[in-house]
Amino acid sequence: MIRVGINGYGTIGKRVADAVSLQPDMTVHGVAKTRPNYEAEQALRRGYDLYTAVPERADQFGTAGMQTAGPVEDLVEASDVVVDATPSGIGAENKSLYDDYDTPALFQGGEDDDLVDVSFNARSNYEAAAGANAVRVVSCNTTGLARLIAPLREQFGVEKVRATLVRRGGDPAQSGRGPINDILPNPVTLPSHHGPDVNTIFPDLAIDTLGLKVPATLMHMHSVNVTLEVAPDADEVRDLLASEERLMLIDAELDITGTGALKEYALDMGRPRGDLWENGVWSESVSTEGRDLYLFQAIHQESDVVPENVDAIRAVLETEDAETSMRRTNEAMGIE
Repeated sequence: MIRVGINGYGTIGKRVADAVSLQPDMTVHGVAKTRPNYEAEQALRRGYDLYTAVPERADQFGTAGMQTAGPVEDLVEASDVVVDATPSGIGAENKSLYDDYDTPALFQGGEDDDLVDVSFNARSNYEAAAGANAVRVVSCNTTGLARLIAPLREQFGVEKVRATLVRRGGDPAQSGRGPINDILPNPVTLPSHHGPDVNTIFPDLAIDTLGLKVPATLMHMHSVNVTLEVAPDADEVRDLLASEERLMLIDAELDITGTGALKEYALDMGRPRGDLWENGVWSESVSTEGRDLYLFQAIHQESDVVPENVDAIRAVLETEDAETSMRRTNEAMGIE
């Protein structure tokens, strides 16, 4: 069994821990927290050993009645791989810790690409992470774009990608984020950082991206235009996208008119926390004019990188090939 340590048990970390615990070839060796909050309490309820990430706060866990298994250094030393799910910038500070114990580490999309050996998306460049010491699982938006672009490149060829990203202001629990009542060009300069980030996966791809931030918490929305090298009809594109397990085509008959209804659909499906691990692509939006493809897709920022982290574990440790790993991850998590 692969022993997985998770440093940071917040929005991403707790979801990765639960996904890892479902895998037949992995076990959660423990999770590290900086303070004894409700997430730490839930980690213990789920049976995860709890480690302390900040020495000065270690005694706070005992005061709160939470038993700990030791400092984060013990977790890193005993793990085969560590998933760093700490806030942006903290992963870079933690890298020396993982290096000291010669433990491979996975970082999240908020870290810089130059921190790691490779930026990762399972569908697009799984093999590039083989044997790497430091891998960055790209951000939720980059993950969503890479999943869409990869099959289009393979089937039709891609000349140019143009995407406008309408981004949520914050996650549901992030009451300090915004805007409250505004629509912000974010950034106002072009391109947004998302295009260059996609280029860490596809270095030769021509892509332009724009970003907007809106007062919503549920998901991001992408308006995508791809100029292909051939001119397929819309049904051909739909058939291709429908064959990708991490792309969910939303049929018009479902009457899902936006991200609110899509989140409700995920809850009704029985998804934990109402997570949508796949891109939500409105089937009716898929249209073509000559070589130009247009569509809308929703990206659940809290969860779409979770299966990618699971696959990155196997990629780094070279325990499975891409097809086998993605199939095992999907089956264990219930991605169809």
